[in-house]
Amino acid sequence: MTLPSQEHQPFAHLSAPNAALYREVLRAFARAKERFIVHLRPEDVAAELRRDNDDALSQALDKLREWGNLRADADTGRVTSVEDFHRKRFLFQLTPAGQAAEQAIAFYEEAIGQRGALQSVALGDIAEHLQSLAVLARDADPDPARVHLLLLSLTERFSSLADNAQAFMASLRRAIDFSDGDVEGFVAYKERLIEYINRFIADLANSGARIARLLSELEGCGHEGLLRLAARREAADAVPDGEDAAEAYGRAERRAFESWLNRWRGLQDWFISAGVERPSQARLLRQAAITAIKQLIDAVGLLNERRSGRSDRSADFRALARWFAEAPDEEATHRLWRAAFGLASARHLTVTAATLEEWREVTAGTSWQEAPPITISPQLRRTGSYERRGKPNRVADRSQARRLLLEQAEREAAETAAARAALRTDGPMLLSELDVLDPQAFRLFLGLLGDALAARRPWETEVKTVTADGSMEVRLALVPDGGEVEIRTEDGVLTGPEHMVEIVDLMAVAP
Repeated sequence: MTLPSQEHQPFAHLSAPNAALYREVLRAFARAKERFIVHLRPEDVAAELRRDNDDALSQALDKLREWGNLRADADTGRVTSVEDFHRKRFLFQLTPAGQAAEQAIAFYEEAIGQRGALQSVALGDIAEHLQSLAVLARDADPDPARVHLLLLSLTERFSSLADNAQAFMASLRRAIDFSDGDVEGFVAYKERLIEYINRFIADLANSGARIARLLSELEGCGHEGLLRLAARREAADAVPDGEDAAEAYGRAERRAFESWLNRWRGLQDWFISAGVERPSQARLLRQAAITAIKQLIDAVGLLNERRSGRSDRSADFRALARWFAEAPDEEATHRLWRAAFGLASARHLTVTAATLEEWREVTAGTSWQEAPPITISPQLRRTGSYERRGKPNRVADRSQARRLLLEQAEREAAETAAARAALRTDGPMLLSELDVLDPQAFRLFLGLLGDALAARRPWETEVKTVTADGSMEVRLALVPDGGEVEIRTEDGVLTGPEHMVEIVDLMAVAP
């Protein structure tokens, strides 16, 4: 017999003294249920756990039955005599409460241990699904089943992408915090991780632009019609809850349509920015990944400093403490204090104009006892704070300043986009073939050139790198015997060795 539902304690085994054995037993029942096996005898559980069918296992099964995780039924299938009938033989199976507890614990362990991933493949799948939906949207009579299946697959891939990206960034923050361990392995892991994130940033910029274009195209073709087809197909399976089946179907269709609209808005918010104030989630993810790369590089730099034996602040303070301890007299300690911290006599209290006039003739080395006195406000003496008389200052209205800053940010973003468009090449080209550059494009070009040259090792002649903000990719290859070239700008002429250069705007809309 099973216990009443109000007495079920399916999580009690987690805090019991023999919790490890209880967890193994319940996992054995969960694995058996996955194989469509409902009942297990004690010897079956022992064989599953590869242990003896001893008293400890029998007691564990009894306790789990007592807590409501298992149900025990009399095992009469192998009774051959009266003695066998009176001997206690049971078949055990998971109760609904025990199965629910196992599912909850498995979900918790999976969520806690999930590392996540940056799914470049999911980005491509989302773009392909949207492309197929765009083809169906242009059809006069699209197939509802195909539309519904595409939307379900699109939702599944998008949910997986968002959840895994969130889990990855959370695990990445934990990975940045380095504890003592294998330094060489840690540095190698960081290098592979930085390369992995860099590759995803480039894929996100390319696929994200294509997804944003497809979303805009679908909106122009009437995406709500596709969503309504999916809602009608889902509503067809709704159970009527009243006498009027048509009314119940209409309510189910409206609920399904609102749910699909909400998912579509989430897809838009992920890939389409609504101005400077509301960047897309993809842009925020790219910025977070770039920040993580910088933090990883800083962590590796800190480890290299530790290995090279460079002094840090704590070592400096310990050395200073030894100097204080070894000082020959008190005057020496005072000189050391002034040399180390550079502190002098304080003159920070609010004083009157008359006091300031008297202090003009007083040198900084004059002691407070010999200097002119300072008249302190009674309010300051009594409460420790000085309040100025009169009305308080009016709260400044900074709405216009914020509007100007927003306009400036949007103008700079537009100028940067125009500069990227001006620098973008349609393939590899000689550095000498670049046209006359305006100042904005020339400053951006110098930054790209600096990033590429900084990434190139001394023995290399070719290099490919992505800018720190993940917006552009530059490929640079030295031309043997190319000579010196000149790049004319509005500010002057830049000279240097000839290179083959290819500049790709990762923020541009993919064709």
